[in-house]
Amino acid sequence: MVDPVTLLAFIPAGLALNLTPGADMMFCLGQGLRSGARGAIAASAGVAAGLMVHVALAGLGLGAAIAAVPWAFDAIRWAGVAYLLYLAVQALRGDDTTARISTTQGAWRAFRTGFFVNLTNPKVILFILAFVPQFVIPEAGSVLGQFLVFGALLAFGGLIVNGLVGLFANGLGRRLAQGGRVVRWITAGVFAALAARLAVLERT
Repeated sequence: MVDPVTLLAFIPAGLALNLTPGADMMFCLGQGLRSGARGAIAASAGVAAGLMVHVALAGLGLGAAIAAVPWAFDAIRWAGVAYLLYLAVQALRGDDTTARISTTQGAWRAFRTGFFVNLTNPKVILFILAFVPQFVIPEAGSVLGQFLVFGALLAFGGLIVNGLVGLFANGLGRRLAQGGRVVRWITAGVFAALAARLAVLERT
């Protein structure tokens, strides 16, 4: 389905993108501080799952429609801003004993949070539309199938990189555990910064 030479060219390009600091990486860092190692890995998996939805939409052609309709782009974007601000407020409201919610929040909640944060970033689908088609060869087979293969590689690389970032943040969070207030403010700051970044996002 995917040309082997094209696949070999895509892997290093995708890895370079995974290693570039961005919103997903910062989100997983914040989750590592707040929710511990288990939450960080689950959040990274949620981000990867959200990416696969974006890839499927792009492969089906729906991404182009979203990119062409200003109100759809803005609706998704502002939903993401509101959710990130909600996460920031929730981080600030926790007391010192629950600043890092490794057991009470649970992996499933961290997964859902990562999934929704990625899904409500419309810039992701625009990026997919700009990047992946460069490697798609219609003559090689199903376009959607090729989108999914390339998307799976991007998602897997992101899962590993963002998960490692979250684990690093977990170690930092443990060292800061004596001052739960510090962890809360750092985590809330990360989420608020991501909300601000999404709020000023341009469509191009």
